[in-house]
Amino acid sequence: MKTCNITIFFYLADAINCLRCPWDQWPNPEKSRCLPKSMEFLSYEDALGAILAAISIISSLIPYLILRLFILHRQTPIVKANNYSLSCLLLMSLCLCFLCSLVFIGYPHHQKCLLRQVLFGLAFTLCISSILAKTILVVFAFMATRPGSNVRRWMSPQVSYMIIITCFLLQLILCITWLSLASPFPQYNTETNPGLIIVECDEGSPIAFWTMLGYLFLLATISFIVAFLARRLPDSFNEAQFITFSMLAFLSVWVSFIPASLSAQGKYTVAMEIFAILASSWALVICMFLPKCFIIVFRPDMNSREHLMRKEKQ
Repeated sequence: MKTCNITIFFYLADAINCLRCPWDQWPNPEKSRCLPKSMEFLSYEDALGAILAAISIISSLIPYLILRLFILHRQTPIVKANNYSLSCLLLMSLCLCFLCSLVFIGYPHHQKCLLRQVLFGLAFTLCISSILAKTILVVFAFMATRPGSNVRRWMSPQVSYMIIITCFLLQLILCITWLSLASPFPQYNTETNPGLIIVECDEGSPIAFWTMLGYLFLLATISFIVAFLARRLPDSFNEAQFITFSMLAFLSVWVSFIPASLSAQGKYTVAMEIFAILASSWALVICMFLPKCFIIVFRPDMNSREHLMRKEKQ
């Protein structure tokens, strides 16, 4: 008996006995029997998935090593001037940003679909809100040097932590609402490629996903604007320059991700998001910490109070 997939074509000869294959099967070239369709998802056995997983794990070690370096040199002027506690929190959140990409690799179970975008959003919210707090403190630090200024009381660590907690809680409330009303779920996509079953996560509510991403854009944009306006402050407070470049790189990566993700299909859509996560995380690590690490390791003469005072006088 002949078989055919009537969603694609009809087998004209002996068509009276032509049977439709089940949704998860596909006719063989002779149209004599149905064969199971191949399933596609980004797995660890796949070369692309294995490479991205290895990059994620190795990349997560870089913020950890920088954190160890900052702890060893926490009494030096350059570490103190750039807010030691917030720098440590930022480095720990960058480790989470690198590692959260691992949740996107592997078979998309229900639990994985629920967690992957939420973990991504919360990890990057913690990261960007830490940078936003650093940016605001840079401005406060300069304003506090003016005679008669009352800004010094806003420079306490509690203020920066309050900024981070507030930004993080807003994203957490959004994610909880998303999971409660329209949570993501795994689905079998047979429409993109009729001969293939693409196992993917349906985000449940595209509006919630883009709102979560838009909130990250908002935090990054605010950090960029404040840091850009403060970029010409004295050299002792010049971290605003690094924040400006890091936020510009972060926004550029995710603006490029939008058209790339819409044009990709199947596992390559997931790979594009992982690439955007890794690229934006690396942009933050390089722009925020590479200059400081270079001075600490290779130019210890610049990491002294005398050098900072001399630059301030100049």
